[in-house]
Amino acid sequence: MSKRIAIFGGGTGMGRSIAQKLSVQNKVLIGGRTESTLDETAAGTSILCHTVDVSNREQIAAFFAFAKEKLGGPVEIMINAAGINIPNRSMAEMSPEQWDKMISVNLTGAYNCIQAALPDMKAAGDGLIINVSSVAGKRAIALAGIAYSSSKFGMTALGTCVANEVAKDGIRVTNVYPGEVDTPLLKQRPSPVTEEHRNRMLKADHVGELVLSLVNLPRAVHIPEVVVKPLTQEWC
Repeated sequence: MSKRIAIFGGGTGMGRSIAQKLSVQNKVLIGGRTESTLDETAAGTSILCHTVDVSNREQIAAFFAFAKEKLGGPVEIMINAAGINIPNRSMAEMSPEQWDKMISVNLTGAYNCIQAALPDMKAAGDGLIINVSSVAGKRAIALAGIAYSSSKFGMTALGTCVANEVAKDGIRVTNVYPGEVDTPLLKQRPSPVTEEHRNRMLKADHVGELVLSLVNLPRAVHIPEVVVKPLTQEWC
């Protein structure tokens, strides 16, 4: 049965793959800051687009109003794949302004999306929220950086606490923790990534397939969290 789906961060990388895979059988609206990348994702598909900054609550409210109008009803599935990072990731190099920006997009942005999605889901007694986070939200690592890891740890707590709170309302929340994925975010790495290294990484479509499988699960099945990583990437 076709669902009404909103995807934040749908213009590039994992969000793009998720949107394109879900649009085959569902009504999909993607949001992001850059109109051109949203248009590239939607080209040749039924995907709808709307520019939005997830750190801006007024824009989030406008996005959900647009979604209700254009999708023919309230959002039933919300996927947050929006996220940023910076090249200078150590405490010594990072500025307070960069910290504020990372938290406002990666953590407060996730809160804003969830907070806006929940009322209609509670009214319907059904809903699915998927947070595409990072293994940096499970293991604090220098490569990801202080601000990024902190924001993703916060996202872990956010998703887990909300999942426990809204289960009684028929709403499922899943945190997805990808390991190394070959996406445009690699351009923000402090050191360039070699082609050999990129070839060992997951591709965006691998995460897209995982999210597709989560969306297709029965309502009674709840996956609280899942780690997905390249075989060669260490975990423990």
